[in-house]
Amino acid sequence: MLLQRIGNRGIRLGTLFDRAAARYPTNVLLLDHDLDIAPERGRSLTMTDVADLVGDFGSRLWRAGLRPGEHMVIYKSNAFDITLLAIAAARIGAVPILLSPHLDGETVTVLLRRVDRPYLLTDAAKLAGFLPDTVFALSRRVLLASGTDERTTSLAELAEAPRVPALELPPDHPTLVTHTSGTTGIPKLAVHTAFSLEARYRPQALATALMRRREPVAIHVSFVHSRLFTALAISLLRGFPVALLADADPQRASRLFARVRPAVLEAHPNTYLSWEQLASDPLEPLSNVKFFSSTFDALHPRTVRTLIGASRRWFPRFGQIYGQSEVGPSVARSYGRRRPPEADGRCVGIPFPGMTGVRVVSRDGKRPTSSSPGYIEVSSDGRIRTYLGEQGRFERQAGERWWRMGDLGYRTRFGCLHLMDREVDEIPGFGSTLSVEDRLFSRLAELSEVVVIPMGDGPPRPVVCVKDDRPLDRAAWRAAVADLPEMAAPVQWRQADLPQTATTKIKRLELARLVGAGEGAGDERAGEPA
Repeated sequence: MLLQRIGNRGIRLGTLFDRAAARYPTNVLLLDHDLDIAPERGRSLTMTDVADLVGDFGSRLWRAGLRPGEHMVIYKSNAFDITLLAIAAARIGAVPILLSPHLDGETVTVLLRRVDRPYLLTDAAKLAGFLPDTVFALSRRVLLASGTDERTTSLAELAEAPRVPALELPPDHPTLVTHTSGTTGIPKLAVHTAFSLEARYRPQALATALMRRREPVAIHVSFVHSRLFTALAISLLRGFPVALLADADPQRASRLFARVRPAVLEAHPNTYLSWEQLASDPLEPLSNVKFFSSTFDALHPRTVRTLIGASRRWFPRFGQIYGQSEVGPSVARSYGRRRPPEADGRCVGIPFPGMTGVRVVSRDGKRPTSSSPGYIEVSSDGRIRTYLGEQGRFERQAGERWWRMGDLGYRTRFGCLHLMDREVDEIPGFGSTLSVEDRLFSRLAELSEVVVIPMGDGPPRPVVCVKDDRPLDRAAWRAAVADLPEMAAPVQWRQADLPQTATTKIKRLELARLVGAGEGAGDERAGEPA
């Protein structure tokens, strides 16, 4: 097994900042927001500052009664202290369970039921506006990161707690629980170990391995996603200054990037889509980026081409990694100015040699092709160990070696994996919806989003968003779809109204339900001729 070659300790989350501070004590972590648990610390912290903060709050959690092996659910307002509190819990041997701030209270309640009376760490805003009172019965104790509530214990009340030394659990013991995207329903709770996280670390470390100098890294990744923890380990243990963004607003990002001048940039695909406008920003916020990275979904070729064109580095690259919460990064490829993404269509890359494997299983007994894609399956030591509270569901999807991704695709004779559609999103007889969406993006610069969804009583319907919410140019649309598979007239929505996951993926099934029910910001335009 690959794990035997990785080492016997795995990623030690609890001491991440201690080790970063020991190596590079003055290295800087920059934020675009204040920490709810320590606003007085400001937005620029050294590794020594962060290590002290994690040690302090780990001791407060211990004083609150949290002990090694126990679960603590973290569901609070969006800020980087979500990640810091998770590391603080891991530092004392507890197992943090991270829930996105974007989840609704009902979903949080369902997930709490899957855990055996955990500690719940939230804040007054979430408790008052989102969470039902039933969370008190489902939790052993409710802690507040900020604000006050007489039914809870505030972490502020536990200040000056005696410092507790870091405690390491065995590397095959659960160390972190994150949730899946929830694009098709209630999210699942994915259990990671130090071993599985280390297996994910190795392929992703290639980005900074290409950097000869310690230049700034900027990251806009959900604070509850496992990717953020490996990204931090990769960057901070090598001494790279890191800027973390809670807000993807292009104007705010532009000002921060113009000041920091990141050389490595990582974000969700839809965030990159919204950042296309930075390519023409007079501040040239992307001019120093040498390596763009995205580890969540395939990006639209227009986005890749636009962002690479904004860099002034000699050989900028765009690294695209295809993976999943359950298995981590699985296949990868990169693009440059000389090899545009249009060259290989929906190719998402090849496996990492010696680290991951991929196969496509036929659905009709024949070799999978673009016209008859098969089931994509991945093998990786980065695979989670189970779904917390749903072991049976995990076993139904997990073979001894292979993990079914829930996606359809095929491999070329050169080994390139082509991603066609999610299994649940396939529209029989239509072809790849993702490919059609790519072509629409490339042909219509005004689009900021397009999602082709099935309709039960007719051809698929495109849901479109236009930059600055301007009306769609119907003549340009008709020209763009002339040679594409038959589609119904487009319906225009405001992008802010699209149902999204914590990583900004569009919830296609939910969107199809809303459009079918005549709901949504743009439903009044649905009847306009295509």
